Amino acid sequence: MKILITGGAGFIGHNLAIYLKNNGFNVEVIDSFERSTTFAIKRLEEADVPAIRISIIETESMRRFFKEADAVIHAAAYVDVAESMEKPLIYLENNVLGTASVVKASLETGVGLLIYLSSAAVYGDPIRLPIDENHPTNPISPYGLSKLMGEEVVRFFSKYGLKQIVLRLFNIYGPGQNAAYAGVITKFFERVRKGLPPIVYGDGEQTRDFIHVDDVAEAVKLVLESACVGEVLNIGSGNPTRIRDLATLVMRLHGVSGEPIYTNERLGDIKHSCADISKARKLLGFKPRINLEHGLKKVLEESY
Repeated sequence: MKILITGGAGFIGHNLAIYLKNNGFNVEVIDSFERSTTFAIKRLEEADVPAIRISIIETESMRRFFKEADAVIHAAAYVDVAESMEKPLIYLENNVLGTASVVKASLETGVGLLIYLSSAAVYGDPIRLPIDENHPTNPISPYGLSKLMGEEVVRFFSKYGLKQIVLRLFNIYGPGQNAAYAGVITKFFERVRKGLPPIVYGDGEQTRDFIHVDDVAEAVKLVLESACVGEVLNIGSGNPTRIRDLATLVMRLHGVSGEPIYTNERLGDIKHSCADISKARKLLGFKPRINLEHGLKKVLEESY
C-alpha cells in the first residue's frame, strides 16, 4: 500500500512516516521544509523514506505524487497557537487553502482515502468532559479555527466522491518536536536540560490530554487497515494531566529541584481538555499503549 504524507518532514509527519514504513507500508513524504528540522530530515534519510520539496499550495506539483498514492495523510499545518494569535492570516492561508489544495489534488487523481489530521483545538473551552466527537466546536484561537475550517473543506468535498476521515488529535509529544513551534512538554524539556525549572502559564491547574506520537501513528495505521471512512475520531490518551503535575514530573525525571515558575496565562489557551476515545476504540480497536511517564523518559533519552 503506497502512502503519501504531506508535512512529512515535520514532527508528526516524520514520526508517522517512519512508523508506517516499519510496519510494512510503502511511504513517501512531501514538505516545503519551511519548518522542518535537521533531526527529522536525518531520521527520514536513515529510514530510507523519500522526501520531496513541494508546498501544499502547489496543487499541480503535487498531482504526480498523488497519482501513485493509495492514501494521503494530510499532516502539513502551522501549529503554534500563540503565533496564530499574532499572525492569523498566515494560519488561514496555509492551513485552510493548503487543505483545499490537498483535497483538489486528491479528487483529481482518485486517491483512495484522505486522512485529515485535525486538532482538539476545534472544540475550544469544553462545556463537558471528557470531550466526545459530538461536543460543540467553538475554537478560541485562529489555529483552532483554521483546523475546523479545514475539516469543513474535507467534509464538503466528500459530496463529490472524496473518501475521507478526520482525526482530532489531542496534545502530542515525542522525539523531534520542533521547540520553536512545539507544545508545553518540549518547552519544559528545554528548561530542565539547562537545569532550570519549567515556566507554567497560569496557575497550573489547567489540564491536557497528552498522547505519544507513536500512539497517534498506531491510530493512523489502524485507519489504513480498516474500512472506516466518513468519520470524525478523537485520538488522545483519555487521561487528563494537570500542567503543574506535568512540570513536577519533568523536573523529577531530569533531576531538577525546586518548584516551577508561574507566570500570566496566555491568550488562546483553553483551561481543560480530555478526550473521550470510546468511538475510536469501538471502530478501530484503538488503545493507547504508552503512559505519560514512560513516554517522557523515552523523549528525554533522545538528543535533538
